[in-house]
Amino acid sequence: MTVILEARGLGKRYGRRQALADCTLSVPSGRVVGLVGPNGAGKSTLLQLACGLITPTSGTIEVLGSRPGSGAAQLARVGFVAQDTPTYAQLSVADHLELGARLNPAWDAKLAGARIEELGLDPAQRVGRLSGGQRAQVALTLAVSKRPDLLILDEPVAALDPLARREFLQGLMEYVAEHGTSVILSSHLVSDLERVCDHLVSLVASRVQIAGDVDDLLGSHFRLTTARREADSLPAGLQVLRATHTERQSTFIVRADTLVHDPAWVLDPLDLEDLVLTYMAEGRTAPASASTPARRPAKEAQR
Repeated sequence: MTVILEARGLGKRYGRRQALADCTLSVPSGRVVGLVGPNGAGKSTLLQLACGLITPTSGTIEVLGSRPGSGAAQLARVGFVAQDTPTYAQLSVADHLELGARLNPAWDAKLAGARIEELGLDPAQRVGRLSGGQRAQVALTLAVSKRPDLLILDEPVAALDPLARREFLQGLMEYVAEHGTSVILSSHLVSDLERVCDHLVSLVASRVQIAGDVDDLLGSHFRLTTARREADSLPAGLQVLRATHTERQSTFIVRADTLVHDPAWVLDPLDLEDLVLTYMAEGRTAPASASTPARRPAKEAQR
Protein backbone atom coordinates (compact mmCIF):
# COMPACT_ATOMS: atom_id res chain seq x y z
CA MET A 1 0.00 0.00 0.00
CA THR A 2 1.36 3.42 -1.00
CA VAL A 3 1.17 6.02 1.76
CA ILE A 4 0.66 9.67 0.82
CA LEU A 5 0.97 11.09 4.34
CA GLU A 6 2.96 9.64 7.21
CA ALA A 7 3.17 11.36 10.63
CA ARG A 8 5.05 10.03 13.64
CA GLY A 9 4.80 11.74 17.04
CA LEU A 10 3.99 14.97 15.21
CA GLY A 11 3.60 18.11 17.32
CA LYS A 12 3.29 21.86 16.90
CA ARG A 13 3.53 24.42 19.71
CA TYR A 14 2.85 28.16 19.63
CA GLY A 15 4.43 29.56 22.79
CA ARG A 16 2.59 27.91 25.66
CA ARG A 17 -0.21 26.57 23.47
CA GLN A 18 0.14 23.04 22.12
CA ALA A 19 -1.80 23.03 18.84
CA LEU A 20 -0.90 19.43 17.96
CA ALA A 21 0.79 16.77 20.08
CA ASP A 22 1.99 13.23 19.49
CA CYS A 23 -0.02 12.73 16.29
CA THR A 24 0.71 9.45 14.49
CA LEU A 25 -1.06 8.72 11.23
CA SER A 26 -0.72 6.92 7.88
CA VAL A 27 -2.97 7.91 4.99
CA PRO A 28 -3.15 5.54 1.99
CA SER A 29 -3.14 6.84 -1.57
CA GLY A 30 -6.13 6.76 -3.90
CA ARG A 31 -8.62 7.67 -1.17
CA VAL A 32 -10.93 10.58 -0.46
CA VAL A 33 -10.17 10.97 3.24
CA GLY A 34 -12.56 12.65 5.65
CA LEU A 35 -10.73 14.29 8.57
CA VAL A 36 -13.10 14.92 11.47
CA GLY A 37 -12.81 16.15 15.02
CA PRO A 38 -14.04 18.83 17.43
CA ASN A 39 -12.78 22.40 17.42
CA GLY A 40 -9.24 22.57 18.76
CA ALA A 41 -8.44 18.96 17.85
CA GLY A 42 -5.55 20.07 15.63
CA LYS A 43 -7.09 19.40 12.20
CA SER A 44 -6.08 22.70 10.57
CA THR A 45 -2.63 22.52 12.16
CA LEU A 46 -2.12 19.02 10.75
CA LEU A 47 -3.17 20.12 7.27
CA GLN A 48 -0.96 23.21 7.36
CA LEU A 49 1.97 21.01 8.37
CA ALA A 50 1.14 18.68 5.48
CA CYS A 51 1.25 21.61 3.05
CA GLY A 52 4.54 22.94 4.37
CA LEU A 53 2.96 26.24 5.47
CA ILE A 54 4.32 25.66 8.98
CA THR A 55 7.03 23.39 10.38
CA PRO A 56 6.68 20.90 13.25
CA THR A 57 7.98 21.51 16.76
CA SER A 58 8.41 17.79 17.34
CA GLY A 59 8.07 14.51 15.48
CA THR A 60 8.15 13.98 11.72
CA ILE A 61 5.83 14.23 8.74
CA GLU A 62 6.29 13.08 5.15
CA VAL A 63 3.92 13.84 2.28
CA LEU A 64 4.31 11.97 -1.00
CA GLY A 65 7.57 10.54 0.29
CA SER A 66 9.34 13.76 1.27
CA ARG A 67 9.25 16.62 3.76
CA PRO A 68 6.41 19.07 3.05
CA GLY A 69 7.59 22.25 1.35
CA SER A 70 11.04 20.79 0.77
CA GLY A 71 11.26 22.20 -2.75
CA ALA A 72 9.42 23.39 -5.82
CA ALA A 73 8.88 19.86 -7.10
CA GLN A 74 7.24 18.75 -3.84
CA LEU A 75 5.06 21.86 -3.62
CA ALA A 76 3.86 21.32 -7.18
CA ARG A 77 2.43 17.91 -6.20
CA VAL A 78 0.16 19.26 -3.44
CA GLY A 79 -2.97 21.39 -3.94
CA PHE A 80 -4.45 23.24 -0.97
CA VAL A 81 -7.72 25.09 -0.35
CA ALA A 82 -7.70 26.80 3.04
CA GLN A 83 -10.61 27.28 5.40
CA ASP A 84 -11.53 30.73 4.09
CA THR A 85 -11.01 29.72 0.41
CA PRO A 86 -8.56 32.62 -0.07
CA THR A 87 -8.71 34.65 -3.26
CA TYR A 88 -7.75 38.21 -4.25
CA ALA A 89 -10.84 40.42 -4.20
CA GLN A 90 -9.49 43.03 -6.64
CA LEU A 91 -8.35 40.50 -9.24
CA SER A 92 -10.61 39.07 -11.90
CA VAL A 93 -11.25 35.37 -12.42
CA ALA A 94 -8.96 35.51 -15.48
CA ASP A 95 -6.24 37.18 -13.39
CA HIS A 96 -6.40 34.28 -10.93
CA LEU A 97 -5.99 31.76 -13.75
CA GLU A 98 -3.05 33.69 -15.19
CA LEU A 99 -1.44 33.79 -11.74
CA GLY A 100 -1.94 30.05 -11.39
CA ALA A 101 -0.33 29.45 -14.77
CA ARG A 102 2.71 31.55 -13.85
CA LEU A 103 3.24 29.87 -10.47
CA ASN A 104 2.64 26.23 -11.39
CA PRO A 105 4.82 24.46 -13.96
CA ALA A 106 2.28 21.67 -14.57
CA TRP A 107 -0.67 24.09 -14.89
CA ASP A 108 -3.53 22.71 -16.97
CA ALA A 109 -5.00 25.78 -18.72
CA LYS A 110 -7.55 23.68 -20.57
CA LEU A 111 -8.89 22.20 -17.34
CA ALA A 112 -9.00 25.61 -15.64
CA GLY A 113 -10.83 27.22 -18.54
CA ALA A 114 -13.31 24.36 -18.83
CA ARG A 115 -14.16 24.51 -15.12
CA ILE A 116 -14.75 28.27 -15.22
CA GLU A 117 -16.99 27.86 -18.28
CA GLU A 118 -18.96 25.00 -16.70
CA LEU A 119 -19.49 27.10 -13.58
CA GLY A 120 -20.90 29.93 -15.69
CA LEU A 121 -18.39 32.45 -14.34
CA ASP A 122 -17.41 35.57 -16.26
CA PRO A 123 -13.59 35.59 -16.55
CA ALA A 124 -13.63 39.40 -16.44
CA GLN A 125 -15.58 39.49 -13.14
CA ARG A 126 -13.69 40.62 -10.04
CA VAL A 127 -13.59 37.78 -7.54
CA GLY A 128 -14.54 40.09 -4.68
CA ARG A 129 -17.98 40.50 -6.28
CA LEU A 130 -18.65 36.77 -6.51
CA SER A 131 -20.75 34.82 -4.03
CA GLY A 132 -19.09 32.71 -1.36
CA GLY A 133 -19.83 29.54 -3.32
CA GLN A 134 -18.37 31.01 -6.51
CA ARG A 135 -15.19 32.13 -4.70
CA ALA A 136 -14.84 28.62 -3.28
CA GLN A 137 -15.15 27.20 -6.79
CA VAL A 138 -12.43 29.58 -8.06
CA ALA A 139 -10.15 28.44 -5.21
CA LEU A 140 -10.85 24.79 -6.04
CA THR A 141 -10.15 25.47 -9.73
CA LEU A 142 -6.76 26.95 -8.84
CA ALA A 143 -5.95 23.93 -6.66
CA VAL A 144 -6.93 21.21 -9.14
CA SER A 145 -5.56 22.92 -12.26
CA LYS A 146 -2.01 22.55 -10.95
CA ARG A 147 -2.68 18.79 -11.36
CA PRO A 148 -1.63 17.76 -7.83
CA ASP A 149 -1.11 14.21 -6.66
CA LEU A 150 -2.67 15.18 -3.32
CA LEU A 151 -5.46 17.71 -2.81
CA ILE A 152 -5.89 19.04 0.75
CA LEU A 153 -9.11 20.88 1.65
CA ASP A 154 -9.49 22.51 5.08
CA GLU A 155 -13.23 22.95 5.70
CA PRO A 156 -13.75 24.69 2.35
CA VAL A 157 -17.56 24.49 2.50
CA ALA A 158 -18.13 25.43 6.14
CA ALA A 159 -19.52 28.89 5.36
CA LEU A 160 -21.50 27.94 2.26
CA ASP A 161 -25.23 27.39 1.96
CA PRO A 162 -26.45 23.82 1.28
CA LEU A 163 -26.77 24.28 -2.48
CA ALA A 164 -23.31 25.84 -2.81
CA ARG A 165 -21.86 23.02 -0.69
CA ARG A 166 -23.47 20.40 -2.88
CA GLU A 167 -22.18 22.07 -6.07
CA PHE A 168 -18.67 22.37 -4.63
CA LEU A 169 -18.57 18.70 -3.58
CA GLN A 170 -20.04 17.59 -6.89
CA GLY A 171 -17.29 19.44 -8.74
CA LEU A 172 -14.70 17.88 -6.47
CA MET A 173 -15.96 14.35 -7.04
CA GLU A 174 -16.16 14.82 -10.80
CA TYR A 175 -12.51 15.86 -10.78
CA VAL A 176 -11.46 12.95 -8.54
CA ALA A 177 -13.36 10.43 -10.67
CA GLU A 178 -11.63 11.65 -13.82
CA HIS A 179 -8.10 12.12 -12.49
CA GLY A 180 -7.83 9.74 -9.51
CA THR A 181 -6.28 12.36 -7.23
CA SER A 182 -5.95 11.56 -3.52
CA VAL A 183 -7.89 13.97 -1.30
CA ILE A 184 -7.86 14.88 2.39
CA LEU A 185 -11.01 16.82 3.31
CA SER A 186 -11.53 18.32 6.75
CA SER A 187 -15.13 19.08 7.70
CA HIS A 188 -17.56 19.30 10.62
CA LEU A 189 -20.40 18.33 8.29
CA VAL A 190 -20.57 14.55 8.50
CA SER A 191 -23.42 14.43 5.98
CA ASP A 192 -21.11 15.95 3.37
CA LEU A 193 -18.32 13.50 4.18
CA GLU A 194 -20.78 10.63 3.93
CA ARG A 195 -21.44 11.56 0.30
CA VAL A 196 -17.85 11.83 -0.86
CA CYS A 197 -15.38 10.08 1.46
CA ASP A 198 -14.26 6.45 1.41
CA HIS A 199 -11.68 6.72 4.22
CA LEU A 200 -12.09 8.28 7.67
CA VAL A 201 -9.69 9.76 10.22
CA SER A 202 -11.04 10.96 13.58
CA LEU A 203 -8.71 13.34 15.40
CA VAL A 204 -9.49 14.24 19.02
CA ALA A 205 -7.11 16.10 21.34
CA SER A 206 -4.34 15.72 18.73
CA ARG A 207 -4.59 11.94 18.72
CA VAL A 208 -6.04 9.67 16.07
CA GLN A 209 -8.98 7.83 17.60
CA ILE A 210 -9.76 5.76 14.53
CA ALA A 211 -8.63 5.52 10.91
CA GLY A 212 -9.67 3.23 8.10
CA ASP A 213 -11.81 2.72 5.03
CA VAL A 214 -15.40 3.75 5.74
CA ASP A 215 -16.94 0.45 4.61
CA ASP A 216 -14.61 -1.52 6.91
CA LEU A 217 -15.32 0.74 9.88
CA LEU A 218 -19.08 0.64 9.43
CA GLY A 219 -18.92 -3.13 8.97
CA SER A 220 -17.25 -3.64 12.35
CA HIS A 221 -19.23 -1.25 14.59
CA PHE A 222 -22.70 -1.91 15.93
CA ARG A 223 -25.34 -0.80 18.39
CA LEU A 224 -26.12 -3.76 20.64
CA THR A 225 -29.42 -3.70 22.54
CA THR A 226 -30.19 -6.29 25.21
CA ALA A 227 -31.84 -6.82 28.57
CA ARG A 228 -30.14 -4.95 31.39
CA ARG A 229 -26.64 -6.32 31.92
CA GLU A 230 -23.14 -5.10 32.71
CA ALA A 231 -20.62 -4.47 29.94
CA ASP A 232 -18.14 -6.95 31.40
CA SER A 233 -20.69 -9.75 30.92
CA LEU A 234 -20.46 -9.45 27.12
CA PRO A 235 -18.21 -11.86 25.17
CA ALA A 236 -14.53 -11.01 24.99
CA GLY A 237 -14.72 -10.47 21.21
CA LEU A 238 -16.79 -7.30 21.68
CA GLN A 239 -14.98 -4.07 22.45
CA VAL A 240 -17.34 -1.76 24.33
CA LEU A 241 -16.94 1.87 23.35
CA ARG A 242 -20.02 3.25 25.06
CA ALA A 243 -22.73 1.93 27.37
CA THR A 244 -26.08 3.36 28.44
CA HIS A 245 -28.69 1.76 30.67
CA THR A 246 -32.32 2.06 31.60
CA GLU A 247 -34.02 0.07 34.34
CA ARG A 248 -34.64 -2.90 32.04
CA GLN A 249 -32.45 -2.38 28.98
CA SER A 250 -28.80 -1.83 28.11
CA THR A 251 -27.45 -0.33 24.89
CA PHE A 252 -23.81 -0.70 23.92
CA ILE A 253 -21.79 0.72 21.05
CA VAL A 254 -19.35 -2.06 20.25
CA ARG A 255 -16.56 -2.86 17.86
CA ALA A 256 -16.37 -6.44 16.68
CA ASP A 257 -13.79 -7.61 14.16
CA THR A 258 -15.49 -11.02 14.26
CA LEU A 259 -19.24 -10.74 14.74
CA VAL A 260 -20.72 -12.64 17.70
CA HIS A 261 -24.41 -13.57 17.43
CA ASP A 262 -26.71 -14.15 20.39
CA PRO A 263 -30.52 -14.47 20.32
CA ALA A 264 -30.67 -12.45 23.53
CA TRP A 265 -29.65 -9.21 21.83
CA VAL A 266 -30.27 -7.09 18.74
CA LEU A 267 -27.38 -5.77 16.63
CA ASP A 268 -27.94 -2.71 14.44
CA PRO A 269 -25.33 -1.08 12.20
CA LEU A 270 -24.11 2.45 12.92
CA ASP A 271 -24.27 5.25 10.39
CA LEU A 272 -21.22 7.44 9.86
CA GLU A 273 -22.42 10.21 12.16
CA ASP A 274 -22.98 7.79 15.05
CA LEU A 275 -19.52 6.34 14.47
CA VAL A 276 -17.84 9.76 14.43
CA LEU A 277 -19.65 11.02 17.54
CA THR A 278 -18.86 7.83 19.46
CA TYR A 279 -15.14 8.21 18.88
CA MET A 280 -15.20 11.92 19.62
CA ALA A 281 -16.73 11.17 23.01
CA GLU A 282 -14.35 8.28 23.59
CA GLY A 283 -11.34 10.41 22.69
CA ARG A 284 -12.10 13.01 25.32
CA THR A 285 -11.67 10.46 28.10
CA ALA A 286 -9.02 8.03 26.87
CA PRO A 287 -5.83 8.11 24.75
CA ALA A 288 -5.69 6.05 21.56
CA SER A 289 -3.27 4.53 19.13
CA ALA A 290 -3.04 5.44 15.45
CA SER A 291 -5.80 3.16 14.27
CA THR A 292 -7.51 1.46 17.21
CA PRO A 293 -8.77 2.99 20.46
CA ALA A 294 -7.11 1.81 23.64
CA ARG A 295 -9.09 -1.00 25.29
CA ARG A 296 -10.42 0.03 28.65
CA PRO A 297 -12.03 -2.15 31.29
CA ALA A 298 -15.70 -2.55 30.48
CA LYS A 299 -16.86 -0.87 33.69
CA GLU A 300 -14.82 2.22 32.85
CA ALA A 301 -16.42 2.31 29.41
CA GLN A 302 -19.90 2.71 30.82
CA ARG A 303 -21.56 6.10 30.60
